[in-house]
Amino acid sequence: MESLTDGFAEYQELIGRALENDGHRGGKAGALADHRRATDLLRTQLLPAARTLVASNNAAFEAGYSAARSVLSAQLGAVLVLGMLLPAVPGVLQWYLARSLRRILNPGVLAATVCSLLAVILGSQMMSASAGHLRGARHDAFDSVVALCRARAIAYDANADESRYLLDPQRQAQYEESSLAKSQQLYGLKGATLSTYDSELATTWQAYESDHHDLRCTGEFRRELDNITFPGEQAAAEKTVRTYAVHQRDDRKIRARLAAGKERAAVEFCMGWEQGTSNAHFGAWMAALDKVAGINRAHFASSAEDGRSAVNGLLPWACGLLCAAMVLAALGLRPRLAEFR
Repeated sequence: MESLTDGFAEYQELIGRALENDGHRGGKAGALADHRRATDLLRTQLLPAARTLVASNNAAFEAGYSAARSVLSAQLGAVLVLGMLLPAVPGVLQWYLARSLRRILNPGVLAATVCSLLAVILGSQMMSASAGHLRGARHDAFDSVVALCRARAIAYDANADESRYLLDPQRQAQYEESSLAKSQQLYGLKGATLSTYDSELATTWQAYESDHHDLRCTGEFRRELDNITFPGEQAAAEKTVRTYAVHQRDDRKIRARLAAGKERAAVEFCMGWEQGTSNAHFGAWMAALDKVAGINRAHFASSAEDGRSAVNGLLPWACGLLCAAMVLAALGLRPRLAEFR
């Protein structure tokens, strides 16, 4: 985390210096050099460090989830064992009283048996509900949040590659390769190139829209589409991919205009925020992606709250029923024990 913070400070300094040099006469070369250093720092240090941080946090969360799940499984097993033992004790007492003391039915012991059964049922429900909410928070919601957060970071870097492509002609081939690599991280298509990616994306997406089980891509969007769980998530995720496809086509338009010698038109389309420009489409893409992430974040929070509510709501009743069972058993046995005095 410290290296990431220090690296980000250096990145900001380089960008600031590049902007300052760009405003000076004869400073274009220095500005470009600083911009290249900033870009290299971002690609080789900052983004990998950020991905490592996300991965380590996700791994720590998974370890905590696995530990909590193991505890819940053990507790549920204990409750089930108690579920067999607790009703058996009053049952044995009832049998003993009927056999030895000729008492057919002891109301106190019978009530204790019922309370024990209810306590076990409530305890089992509490453990099962907690496990379900825990899984919902971890896998149904948080897995999607992680994938979408990674997708967002990749998307911003990919959008910046468009500007870098225009700014630094000597590195255009490098930025083309980088752009395709990021596209593959988001919506991976085996064997696709920049010239074939859009058509293959359209073909595979059309297949998915016809049959949601026919998903032929990899990457972060695949992780989200494989984990559709909540109301509204399907439509929001599909809109995210559709707006992504629009932005991908914008990238090709920028390159085509530059190749045709229309540099000014390429720059205006890339850098402008007017309706129909690349940045406007990027904003629509990010808004769609944020909506999907928001749905999953909201359900993560609600699953955590529902898990706490399940424990807080059922645990007092289960404990109360166990206490009642002990009291009722004692009251039921007291008259019988008095007969031995």
